[in-house]
Amino acid sequence: MVVALWVSGRGFQNLLSGPADLLTSLGRLSGLVAADLLLVQVFLMARVPMIERSYGQDELARRHRLVGFWSFNLLLLHIGLILIGYTLRDHNDLVHETWSVVTTYGGMLLATAATLALTLVVVTSVRAARRALRYESWHLLHLYTYLGVGLSIPHEIWTGADFTTSALARTYWWSVYGVALGAIVVYRVVLPLWRTLRHGLTVREVIPEAPGVVTVLLGGRGLHRMPVQAGQYFVFRFLDGPGWSRGNPYSLSASPAPDRLRVTAKTAGDGGSRLARVRPGTRVAVEGPYGRLTAERRVTDRVAMFACGIGITPLRALLEELSYGPGEAVLVYRAHDASDLVFREELEHLARVRGITVHYLLGPRIQGRKSWLPVGAEGWSDEDAVRRAVPELEQYDVYVCGPDRWMDALCAAVLTAGLPARQLHQERFSW
Repeated sequence: MVVALWVSGRGFQNLLSGPADLLTSLGRLSGLVAADLLLVQVFLMARVPMIERSYGQDELARRHRLVGFWSFNLLLLHIGLILIGYTLRDHNDLVHETWSVVTTYGGMLLATAATLALTLVVVTSVRAARRALRYESWHLLHLYTYLGVGLSIPHEIWTGADFTTSALARTYWWSVYGVALGAIVVYRVVLPLWRTLRHGLTVREVIPEAPGVVTVLLGGRGLHRMPVQAGQYFVFRFLDGPGWSRGNPYSLSASPAPDRLRVTAKTAGDGGSRLARVRPGTRVAVEGPYGRLTAERRVTDRVAMFACGIGITPLRALLEELSYGPGEAVLVYRAHDASDLVFREELEHLARVRGITVHYLLGPRIQGRKSWLPVGAEGWSDEDAVRRAVPELEQYDVYVCGPDRWMDALCAAVLTAGLPARQLHQERFSW
């Protein structure tokens, strides 16, 4: 659409009108596409239920990053081409032309601030920078995307040729800005606030589960009216003092009940340590439920669960809620040692009551090999180990949850072992 608007605004003709017009026209095009992708980037993370259920938050986060980097690179290209084009047109030097554009063109000071805000977001989104930041700090800095979008609008309205000269262009841009803003307001603000007030969640009990792992029981009103399933997660904010505004995603560790929810998480990091200290009676604000690691994706009668570490959390809930007969469910649980096994008594009770086959794989990671297996299993290939655990693999739906590198190795192994891709269900929580 934006390319069509550029063409209708004599974009092609200007390419043939000399170096200055060529660079300026290409600068307009790169700016239009950059602005369009920026809005797509915002919309991808607006938590629109239909889109979130279709792709999953992990895939949306991946596409969000990809679109964001393309948008930012095109923005830099837009700035460079426009400034060089104007410099050639005005027979000026680049420094003086840049100063003139920033200080005399409508909305350009705000556009400069928008560029700085978006640069901050991009720099802190680079993998090395993300590892150096706390999740809470990174998430707060990421909100500058909204500031960048907002500050860029006056520049487009006041000086954007494709906005000021075309009624069709104005209709398009106001529409896409309205859709993006509406999605953010409805699904990131209004709906979470309404669910928080409607269900009145509070902390009932905090239970240590294993070293560095804690379970929190939450009570509330009319939770049977909340569209939540086992395998999903919420973003929780515990309203107990400073820092309450920082939300953290936690998976349900038990099938949701009409009057309670249960979450389990590591106590590492600011969010986890806060979870361990929360007191009964604390009110809780929620966003969600999110995630598509649910029963809706099943295509067979049998289920195989592969969990590593705290990744057992959503799979434990699914084992409780899913329908299957004795001998039709397998759980493979990978942990560093026996003390790290979470819900061991509950899992063994489910195994006895519902006929689940449970395999515990204990030990540190194999060094120098990308594998989902522990030390001591070096003699097995990853695919053979999958087949040993689940002999008739093609007849199962496979649910996977754990650290990213472990999931990469396991998913590659089950697909190589012959599992149809549509029967592999995974969701990554490292976004």
